[in-house]
Amino acid sequence: MSAISVFDDAFLYIDDGKIVEWGTNILENILRIQQTDSMVEMIDADGGLVFPCWVDAHTHIVYASSREAEFADRIRGLSYEEIASRGGGILNSVQKLRQASEEELMETAMERLDEMVHSGTGAVEIKSGYGLDLESELKMLRVIRSLKEHTLVTMRATFLGAHAIPAEFKKDKPAYLRLLTEKMIPAIAEEKLADYCDIFIENGYFTSDDAAGLFDVAAKHGLIPKVHAEQLSHSGGIAAGVSAGAISVDHLEFANADDIQRLAKSETIPVLLPGAQFFLGLKNPPAREMINAGLPVAISSDFNPGTCPSGNMLQMVSLACIMYRMTPEESILAATTNAAAAIGLSKELGSIAVGKIANVFITKPVPSYSFIPYSFGSNFIRTVILRGEIQVESLC
Repeated sequence: MSAISVFDDAFLYIDDGKIVEWGTNILENILRIQQTDSMVEMIDADGGLVFPCWVDAHTHIVYASSREAEFADRIRGLSYEEIASRGGGILNSVQKLRQASEEELMETAMERLDEMVHSGTGAVEIKSGYGLDLESELKMLRVIRSLKEHTLVTMRATFLGAHAIPAEFKKDKPAYLRLLTEKMIPAIAEEKLADYCDIFIENGYFTSDDAAGLFDVAAKHGLIPKVHAEQLSHSGGIAAGVSAGAISVDHLEFANADDIQRLAKSETIPVLLPGAQFFLGLKNPPAREMINAGLPVAISSDFNPGTCPSGNMLQMVSLACIMYRMTPEESILAATTNAAAAIGLSKELGSIAVGKIANVFITKPVPSYSFIPYSFGSNFIRTVILRGEIQVESLC
């Protein structure tokens, strides 16, 4: 994670949505390409850098309403757990989402997705988990399917029915787990609505034992495990994820040395979410220890209404450098190559390589790639190209 290759006097040739060729010696290669493709469109980076688009491997962008009142409550001293016990938190979003139509959810999620594209994101994972009943979870996942059909952003869908225990099952968690395994997962699999199955392992939510039963059923229906792990306390989420062969474990503020060793012996990707950690004022995850152990650390946004109301990956890259002391190289690779691995897209996205999907962005003239995390709060992206088609083009 310590090195990024940079090429000057470079060209990138895209055709049919894929990267066909790249290299140096611009003039020589432009003339050669034009001889075989006279209709090729020329884009001059004009002193800017060409990057692979960000991959945001953890988001919750299908939701019905913001939760700024809880933001104010936290400023006044209430904890995440105290807000949840008063009917806030995830259950607040559940109540509002159940009342929203698919059309309403689609419209607002598309607005958020467009905002993310403008900051250079070209692929996202989107979770359900604000429905917590069969009808509403299906509604969320169908919205994600519609988003896939109406945008060039590459997407993965995750079923997160085990996000919280809904109010109607507050005193009977086993009954809710049966609903997840006996009704929801089979229905989701029948419609092919999800790629992954996630669970929030945390005190007051779900346990490692709950995860084992859930993942056993999910695997039988072709859903790959993911875990919300060690966010608010050390609750065994990493161990549960590694044991189940999870593609990723996410958050990880309370990960310890034993967890890092478990991850080092596995193929599970650790995904850090600096936006949520910053927003909640939690302690830093052991990012440096993970990187020193050779782990392919990824970073993503956790864009959601309660704990990270932002999907700006430019900002996440900056936060990873500032808070975790990750180098610019480490944070950029964490948001591209490693994040792609966290949602099974390594062969398609995450780097500029022949045969990969042509998701790239072009910056305004900048002195170096370190300027990206250095200039936190600024958006200096000039052009965003998804699957070979220009989505954003600034005249600045």
